[in-house]
Amino acid sequence: MFRIVSISLAALALAGCSVVPESGGTPGERSAQQSLRPGPPALTAGAETRQCLARLGGSEARFSPLPDQYYGAGCSTLGTVQLTALRSDSDSLALGNLGPVACPLAETFAAWARYGVDRAARQVLGSALVRIETMGSYSCRDVAGAGRRSAHATANAIDVAAFVLADGRRISVRQDWSDGSVSEREFLRIVHESACKRFGTVLGPDYNSDHHDHFHLESGGGAFCR
Repeated sequence: MFRIVSISLAALALAGCSVVPESGGTPGERSAQQSLRPGPPALTAGAETRQCLARLGGSEARFSPLPDQYYGAGCSTLGTVQLTALRSDSDSLALGNLGPVACPLAETFAAWARYGVDRAARQVLGSALVRIETMGSYSCRDVAGAGRRSAHATANAIDVAAFVLADGRRISVRQDWSDGSVSEREFLRIVHESACKRFGTVLGPDYNSDHHDHFHLESGGGAFCR
């Protein structure tokens, strides 16, 4: 199933090579002009998305590419996917309540789930990760009290609420960040720290009361970790 996505994406990438029209001049002149002239921004963006989708497929994530949507007022879902499952070292990881996610964020999220969360669960809690529960991704809203659009408004943020393990335990940010067992609190801090190394912005319970029950994971440049 995973390989079908990768093959389809490769076909799309090859098809995209023929969309630049030829200019005048001899074949040699046309070749030189095309090699020096950058493609239109829309084509560049499309190529970047195809490359991201190919890498995401290579991670053995299960997903469906979504059509671009503009909602107005600074809200849009461009180059997004619907993630249905990720991959750990040995098994599939289920996802809960996740909407459209920008492809670069989905790629980072997949790596974090496998290398940052599942491995920490095995090492600290002695059980594999089987499911990540979220509070969603895309939402056309502002940053609270800031008067500017949140990264959620472009599907560039995911709010993670809890982690379910193979032994049935559910480790939640709300209940276990402060009141969990020693190992549960250690696990949550390890995965939070791991997120800070991968995402542009990471906010948790120590940031403010609005984040008492989830980790806000945001793509983009910079590194703000609280």
